[in-house]
Amino acid sequence: MTLRVEYISQPVVDHARIIPSHDMGEVKVKVELENAVDRELVLRGQLSEPDVRKITTRLLVDSGAIRLVLPQDQVEALGLRQISKIVVRYADERKEERPVAGVVTVKVGDRLTDVDCIVGPPNSEPLLGQEILEVLDLLVDCPNQQLIPRPESPLLPELKVK
Repeated sequence: MTLRVEYISQPVVDHARIIPSHDMGEVKVKVELENAVDRELVLRGQLSEPDVRKITTRLLVDSGAIRLVLPQDQVEALGLRQISKIVVRYADERKEERPVAGVVTVKVGDRLTDVDCIVGPPNSEPLLGQEILEVLDLLVDCPNQQLIPRPESPLLPELKVK
């Protein structure tokens, strides 16, 4: 049997629910992505709520990736602008220069953060990397194919500041 994970939120503690899938061993989460600049314009009264560009999608949790990677078509749908470039190294050791775009708000369950993203090729697999896992204080529970909050922080992310 293969497994896929859909992230759901329940009162007090967030959990993930296992869903049958064709992709063995993959953890995928449902996330809401939103153009953070649009949201700021709404807060300033310069844009109406229906005009905020947002999408709901499924991201492959990749603890080997550092940053959020979104395919070019999703970046364009969100209206994110390119802010820099970066060289990425793939699992097969290939290197490639890719654009970085932002700012995007990523919401997983009841937890959210604003980040930049690496722009992947059109229709490529979107990836949720370590940066978001750490900021949202989520752990990948591989044996159970789910994301879970750290036990020490079931309600809100807890980050160490020195």
